[in-house]
Amino acid sequence: MITPRRSVLYMPGSNARALDKARSLPADCLLFDLEDSVAPEEKALARDQVVAAVKQGGYAPREVIIRINALNSPWGAEDLRAAASSGADGLLLPKVDGPEGLAEVRAMLADHGAPAELTLWAMMETPMAIIRANEIAAAAASERNPLTVFVMGTNDLAKETRAALAPGRAPMLSWLSTCVLAARAYGLEIIDGVFNDFADDAGFAAECEQGRELGMDGKTLIHPRQIEPCNLAFSPSADEVERAREIIAAFDRPENAGKGAISINGRMVERLHADMARRTVALAEAIAAREPS
Repeated sequence: MITPRRSVLYMPGSNARALDKARSLPADCLLFDLEDSVAPEEKALARDQVVAAVKQGGYAPREVIIRINALNSPWGAEDLRAAASSGADGLLLPKVDGPEGLAEVRAMLADHGAPAELTLWAMMETPMAIIRANEIAAAAASERNPLTVFVMGTNDLAKETRAALAPGRAPMLSWLSTCVLAARAYGLEIIDGVFNDFADDAGFAAECEQGRELGMDGKTLIHPRQIEPCNLAFSPSADEVERAREIIAAFDRPENAGKGAISINGRMVERLHADMARRTVALAEAIAAREPS
């Protein structure tokens, strides 16, 4: 089963109006933030507001994720305790430098009685996270609180490495690809980092296209105006879906059973392309199922 995660919108937990507005936004996922976007003096308020909003509900079919503060911060442990029973779909963990952090979080969640199906998402935002991406992904599977998603923290990576946030992101391409490979090796989804200038429509569109070409499943967003172009960028086009259905139909014909490659309209197509086509169609159908009728 495919869960669309094209648009993943950050929303500050200290902004009650934004939390309410989120119920009407067409984002696939909502990231209620207790960390970077919340001032220290508002941390407790943000935590209470987010937990209350999630318990109130009304966000379906959007996936609701709470980003907690780091466990070594003054707020992280209480964030984790409160989020454990909030009814959120998952927790986004900041500053994940290795698999040890996942084990600590799982143990704490068990102590707090969190449901086993509460998933973990990991911010990949430090040099050590990139270096140990394979180890982190390898620790994803778990009977309780599995890690299911990498989220790229490109702003923090720029800060920690002193790399430029330049158009085209040349300094970061190897890091992004490293995380894509680690994620795919262990069956994780991966979400691209934010684009900071929400008024630059052309720049945002270009970075969405780049992210999709790199293999990202979607992109984190900082403003609601980015949702619709992001959804479009990470959705299969009508032509892509039509071609995918054509490939599937061709391989499903009895005369092509067992064949590793066939010719379609003068082009050689391998069975692996049929597998890719089935995922394209499944994603398109999952997106269509979420759209208002």
